[in-house]
Amino acid sequence: QVQLVESGGGLVQAGGSLRLSCAASGRTFSSYAMGWFRQAPGKERECVAVISRTGGRTYYADSVKGRFTISRDNAKNTVYLQMNSLKPEDTAVYYCAARNAVFDTIVVNRDGYDYWGQGTQVTVSS
Repeated sequence: QVQLVESGGGLVQAGGSLRLSCAASGRTFSSYAMGWFRQAPGKERECVAVISRTGGRTYYADSVKGRFTISRDNAKNTVYLQMNSLKPEDTAVYYCAARNAVFDTIVVNRDGYDYWGQGTQVTVSS
């Protein structure tokens, strides 16, 4: 069992930056692949970025590639999402998710994740 707590959301102007953090409980954080997902009003939850257990593999949605960076610090049980050049269409609730991973793989499908945080709101004004 792992609990996830996101922080770092807020209101920012277009072109600005935010860094989201997700702190995980438990002693086995390094055995989890981690992901950031987002859900805008009226839309399905979509994958934004994922990172493997060791951090050696990452994936980014095309819409955020080159602007967002996912990283993790296994010593601090924390995964981050650095978001630069934010656009109004990035406005959503951002969720952190974890999945048990035997190998250093990544999964994009939200159904592949076992644990979810409560979400943090990101609002980008034009």
